[in-house]
Amino acid sequence: MEDSKLKTKVIWQDDHKYLTFLKKVFRHEFRKNWFRRLSTPNLIELKYIKDIFWDDYDKYSYNFDIDWLWEFALKPNSSILTLKSYIDNNMSEENQPIYTYYMDWFYPKVDWEIKSVWLFWWDVIWEDDPIIDAQLIYITYSVLKKIWLESEVNIRINSVWNKKEQTKYIEELQNFYEDKKHLLSEESLNDLEKNPLALLKAKTEDEEILLEKAPKITKFLKKDSKKHYILLKEYLDILSVPYMEDSSLILDYPYINNSVWKFDLVSNNEVISSWYRYNTLSLSLWNDKEIPASNFSVDVFKLIDLLKQKDIKIRNKDKLDLYFVQLWDEAKKVVLPLTLEARDAWINTSVSLWTPSMKQQMLKANKSWAKYVVMVWIMEARNWIFQVRNNVDGTQTEVKKEDLINYIIDKIWKDNLDFYEPSRDLLTD
Repeated sequence: MEDSKLKTKVIWQDDHKYLTFLKKVFRHEFRKNWFRRLSTPNLIELKYIKDIFWDDYDKYSYNFDIDWLWEFALKPNSSILTLKSYIDNNMSEENQPIYTYYMDWFYPKVDWEIKSVWLFWWDVIWEDDPIIDAQLIYITYSVLKKIWLESEVNIRINSVWNKKEQTKYIEELQNFYEDKKHLLSEESLNDLEKNPLALLKAKTEDEEILLEKAPKITKFLKKDSKKHYILLKEYLDILSVPYMEDSSLILDYPYINNSVWKFDLVSNNEVISSWYRYNTLSLSLWNDKEIPASNFSVDVFKLIDLLKQKDIKIRNKDKLDLYFVQLWDEAKKVVLPLTLEARDAWINTSVSLWTPSMKQQMLKANKSWAKYVVMVWIMEARNWIFQVRNNVDGTQTEVKKEDLINYIIDKIWKDNLDFYEPSRDLLTD
């Protein structure tokens, strides 16, 4: 659910069911490929954002100060924080490369509005081989195949060279549009002067036609950049990942080099996953040399929306076996300890402890899809004999309080009891 002013979200119960599912699927894929989880703070000192983005820093992050000495930004991504920690802790002495992944909230600034997104994000540090970029793309494609969404996306790739190649290309691009200014929108005329690469995203029909004839990025790649791009495509072919080359694909970050890619929806071109290689980011963080690195992210909210649109449902693992309804305080005092006893016996149990009518409570019990409903009024509480309704076949019987737990166990069979206990996952040896 989105807050219209801040573009932030609350993840409600139904979406959490999808989120939990996606976390398990992606986490399994990460672990198979030897990625290890890492967590980063939500705040980053603003000085690092300024060092990276210079005068445009306010365009990329939501910034604030605690007092005149402390300026911070909400993290727009994790690669900045991870690479900074990597440098500060001299992790170049560790086994290389380092594979990390994150599952967290991020706060990119989009159209000058703060936005909260839940992303699966992963980085590989200290490896320049394009096979790493291909691996990141392959992992995402594999997950989409497993959740039946691979046909819903296009995979686009491009190469954005190094700084020297970029400078030459920008000159050619400006020269191309110089005698065509009358066909450009006001926004694009401004981009021609300040940010020529933005012209690769056409804003009008005339600009789409011009873009087809404009110089292509890949024509300006020199030996090393060209080799990197060719190898990326070869590795994707080996991995049987379908892709299309898109010479207009540019990501608006100053520290990107070589490979860029994105997954967008076939239906409306909305981007659900993207990112890039960022070897030069380390220089902006005051490291004395480039540190090869590559990352990828997936917008989880968009995946959840896509699963819902395709009517792909998630199996409900929280099925109830037993539901207690009661009326008045005397019944509550009997029911509450019984629910605890049932849970200790590994029976999936829920209870209504509120005091409206029994009819309302029964409606709630029926919506829970519990197999058995125990009904306790004042007389039942005093006599210790309860009405137990079988919601599967619609029958109803009386059961003594002292026999209730064993009665339910016999009915649902021991094999169906929930014997999972999270604390057993802890290793003490």
